Amino acid sequence: MSNNYAGLRALTKLDPIAAKRCAERLIAIRASLEPVRANKNDGTLLLATWNIRDFDSNKFGFGPRLPESFYYLAEMISAFDLVALQEINRDLTALEKIMRILGREWDYIATDTSGNDERMVFVYNTEKVWFRKIAGEIVLPEGQLVVAHKKVKSADKLDEGAAAAKLAAATKAEFTEVKQQFARTPFLVAFQSGWFRFSLCTVHIYYGEASGMALKQRVDEIRKLVGFFAERQDKASKQEKDRAGNVENYILLGDFNVVSPKHETMEALKDKGFAIPPEIDGDTVRKKGDHYYDQMAVRVKDKRFKVFKGGMVDMYADVFRETPEDLAIYKAAMPAEDPEKKAKAKTPEALYRKWRTWQMSDHHPLWIAIKTDFADDYLTEIAKA
Repeated sequence: MSNNYAGLRALTKLDPIAAKRCAERLIAIRASLEPVRANKNDGTLLLATWNIRDFDSNKFGFGPRLPESFYYLAEMISAFDLVALQEINRDLTALEKIMRILGREWDYIATDTSGNDERMVFVYNTEKVWFRKIAGEIVLPEGQLVVAHKKVKSADKLDEGAAAAKLAAATKAEFTEVKQQFARTPFLVAFQSGWFRFSLCTVHIYYGEASGMALKQRVDEIRKLVGFFAERQDKASKQEKDRAGNVENYILLGDFNVVSPKHETMEALKDKGFAIPPEIDGDTVRKKGDHYYDQMAVRVKDKRFKVFKGGMVDMYADVFRETPEDLAIYKAAMPAEDPEKKAKAKTPEALYRKWRTWQMSDHHPLWIAIKTDFADDYLTEIAKA
């Protein structure tokens, strides 16, 4: 079972109109995602990453997620076998709602909170993926710390965006260079699916501003991350090798805040032997206007490893559509005006487009399909021997 829709029938008693709309749109999502689900079988792993915007604190004032939104999020997650989630808040109530909708075959592993009071989470189908009992947050050694800049003699308490804006406009004399850990601690977990053993590291890289010292910090976080894993893999001990003599395989995924395929942020990610699978590289799966923040980078030593498909889910194709009909449906749930002071939405349509990102997200799910059946290779090796 991929989804048991727990509580949906009860919603028909509380709000029959919303329940009917939810069921109809779940059917539409399932039809849209059928080409993705078609890749599911015993010999494949469907791996995805998704930054679910501010899940689910309502600290920005756009209102809590509607009951139907949890079903749409769960439906999209259920199309895959293993999903790395970013921007999960300290309170796990919202995530637990998703897990109840998904059903008992699903489980999750979460970090403690770090920067912006966020957690990172792996949600996985236990019938396809198993946890290899290894998990931990990435802590850089003394000589590999990230270079950042802190304001000198300032008692200001600013969130990341406001601090970064000041940093971008400031002169170097106003700041002192410091060395620190990641703004949001990367999270590593060892998994296995079929014959494929691998370690996943999910990240939410510091964003800051698009230029100046803040951008340098973003790039430095990416470089330090890939350098850490490259060194770790290249110096793997005998205990880290599998029975075939392969060292641990690493896949980095999440919100890297990559600007574009040719930008220094992407150059940093592709450093030290890491590669973006061609199936999702650059504009391969992105429409005009889609951002490049979310990425997957692999450094796999197992020669049997193969990515054979990838994509990005258009999460607004069937729900919270950009239509007058949907604007009318959800107008009562939206705030009367944009609660944000920066880039304030000035029309009902603009406010709706902004509001819906706190119902779904401002990031689209990115995924790849990986071959995990190495049985023929194993048997052929024994037969030759």
